Amino acid sequence: MDALRNLVLSEPNLIARGNGRAYGDSAINTSATIETRHINRMIAFDPASGQLVAEAGVLLGDIIAAFLPRGWFPMVTPGTKFVTLGGAIAADVHGKNHHKDGSFRYCVDWIDVMGPDGEIRRCSPHDDAAMFDHTLGGMGLTGVILRAAIRLRSIETAWIRQKTIAAPNLKAAMAAFEATQDATYSVAWIDCLGTRGNLGRSLVMLGEHATLRDLPTGKALAPFRTKTKRKLSVPIDFPAFALNSLTVRAFNALYYWAGARKTAEHLVDWDSYFYPLDAILGWNRIYGRKGFVQFQCALPLDQSEAGLTALLAEIAKAGSGSFLAVLKRFGKQESAFSFPMDGYTLALDFSVTRKTLALLEQLDQITIENGGRFYLAKDSRMRTETLRASDIRAADFRAHRDSHGYTSRFRSAQSERLAL
Repeated sequence: MDALRNLVLSEPNLIARGNGRAYGDSAINTSATIETRHINRMIAFDPASGQLVAEAGVLLGDIIAAFLPRGWFPMVTPGTKFVTLGGAIAADVHGKNHHKDGSFRYCVDWIDVMGPDGEIRRCSPHDDAAMFDHTLGGMGLTGVILRAAIRLRSIETAWIRQKTIAAPNLKAAMAAFEATQDATYSVAWIDCLGTRGNLGRSLVMLGEHATLRDLPTGKALAPFRTKTKRKLSVPIDFPAFALNSLTVRAFNALYYWAGARKTAEHLVDWDSYFYPLDAILGWNRIYGRKGFVQFQCALPLDQSEAGLTALLAEIAKAGSGSFLAVLKRFGKQESAFSFPMDGYTLALDFSVTRKTLALLEQLDQITIENGGRFYLAKDSRMRTETLRASDIRAADFRAHRDSHGYTSRFRSAQSERLAL
């Protein structure tokens, strides 16, 4: 810790970096970027409460590998297990169960953070609550996250009972979400190029941790054993013309048709349900050499249908579709600067083109007009004016950083771009 303290005190400004899974520049600093992956010990575990104390560089995948065979699983997980504990805290990540269990903050008991003076402070919901609240969702801009205590979920098996609801349009998809609020997990793949009666057609996938009684005899004898899958990989960058409105429309139609035929409840392994993209190495290469940009917004519940309809109509009109389009229902949440709000969140990936960047400006405006905001962990191109128009908390977050001396010490390329 002495070496880290010396860096914090000597560098003009810096930012901590986990496993580099943010989609933009939130963990990059041209002066100094601190690699935290080597701070990766799991320190203590209490089987009575499920509390794990671990360092910030531990991956969620490391936690799963160590504790799934013992009957424990992360309480909240994003769509990849290759994020660090520190990164999950900094982004206050959410999963498929936000409507029921909230974001990552709700499984965090305390955090140790090194501040601008090099001192380590422990914060929790009850001790230095303001620091705790601003650190979760603060994108590493309140200090270097060193370790934390989180609670894991007790489970009986490594399997998920999945049920799929085929929704022919957005209204039906939202009705399915609202009717299944008691489901532990829910997420929808959404066809963002559907039009008219098919606008927003979706496959809503519900999930529950399977119990021993849910498993057939063969699986029940080894409830935490699942088949090791061969990793697929994308060996080359796809040519720019590969992803266009025709290919994406064809893929979406086929995917919806295939999913609509498998609506009966069935068992899937935990990795397939939570982390389908982790099985494809280099999946980003399908977007070509220029890469991709992700758009993710959250819309308040009373404006979600109107906002989502406008967003999907604009995307379909532009023909710049995404086949990795995800819709989720958020539950209620109050926090200093975290992303979720009571309503819906839509996430889409787009190839980087001039046409796409122009479309994203339109999507930004629609989001703002419908009271929505944007996920900083997925942002790579937002402007300061867009952030301030969408999130009145941004000015308060900057003021908090100024008053505690964080602004002069902890900075990222994103924080400078957005004047945070």
